[in-house]
Amino acid sequence: MRSERRLRRLVVDKTSTGETAAYLWSVRHRHHTDGPCQQVLALTREGTTTTAHLVFRGGEGRLVPDGFLHSGAVALTGHAALNLHEPGVVRAFVDEAARRGLLTGAAELDGWELFSAVAAARAADG
Repeated sequence: MRSERRLRRLVVDKTSTGETAAYLWSVRHRHHTDGPCQQVLALTREGTTTTAHLVFRGGEGRLVPDGFLHSGAVALTGHAALNLHEPGVVRAFVDEAARRGLLTGAAELDGWELFSAVAAARAADG
């Protein structure tokens, strides 16, 4: 069984700047007594201490593991599910968040705002 707290390393070659960056990332599931379950993708750029948390809150049309989906799965009704344990999916989230300038410091971000763009990029990759 996969540990949800395991840190993994993702190296990103930023060809537009010629810079190479590495991110440490992990996925975890959070429960709240006053709200829906959440899947959280934590991204920390190597060499920094700031972490961006992409939070996927379950709710109407927003699916997270709640006993029916596997660990790491997030999906919008009408879209294919994405698996936050897959490095290619994480890379697509890093690329999209960086493109929008969201990875500049510590933050808790709504992962659903990036979902459609990431799902489209993954579908285009085949």
